[in-house]
Amino acid sequence: MESDTTHRKDLAACYRLFDWLGWTELIFNHITLRVHTPDNEKPEYLINPFGLHYAEVTPGNLVRIDIDGVPTGAAAPVNRAGFVIHSAIHAARDDAHCIMHVHTTAGCAVASKESGLRHDNFYSAMLYGDLAYHDYEGVTTNLDEQPRLVESLGSRNHLILRNHGLLVVGPDIPTAFNRLWVLQRACEIQLASDAGSGPNRAIPESILRTVPQTRVAGKGEVHRMIFETMLRRAGISF
Repeated sequence: MESDTTHRKDLAACYRLFDWLGWTELIFNHITLRVHTPDNEKPEYLINPFGLHYAEVTPGNLVRIDIDGVPTGAAAPVNRAGFVIHSAIHAARDDAHCIMHVHTTAGCAVASKESGLRHDNFYSAMLYGDLAYHDYEGVTTNLDEQPRLVESLGSRNHLILRNHGLLVVGPDIPTAFNRLWVLQRACEIQLASDAGSGPNRAIPESILRTVPQTRVAGKGEVHRMIFETMLRRAGISF
């Protein structure tokens, strides 16, 4: 079982990596990581303090709150939209230890298209059967949206928030990062292919059904290697 210190270092490093990749939006968006609590206590998770850019996040200034938004350590402001989205999913999905939400240009663009993301490129094919959509209800600050958000996600791990952005969940940071990378690349490639002339070539459904199964081979170890090499590439360590 990883310690609170390890969780904080890993999550802070992830925030810095998002900044290095350009997956940031001023002081907004969120990455959360569930931390261990006794079975009889409410789930708790770490989130960025509101008001700081991702480049300013450190292990020490991450905020630990429970699913009701109550700080369990040093108190600091937390963005309400982040609390509404992330607390709902952490409470509903025991396997969602890490949740990542971004407003990348490619992600927001595809989220704004009526057709959403097509499964016709290398990366989007990996998401076949594991991609959900949630209709836009305005800025996500109302608690009454939480049940609908959870229902939209269901048991899937990738969510396109229509007219809004992207969200992924995972059992740990490296897995969630890999899932977001694939979803982001799928959106980027769709936008690039749509800018070219001629129709896109469809992938047969018989092939699409096999791709996600191939993707999971050796997933845990590979996801960790990918995440760690990206941290080294960006020169990030705590």
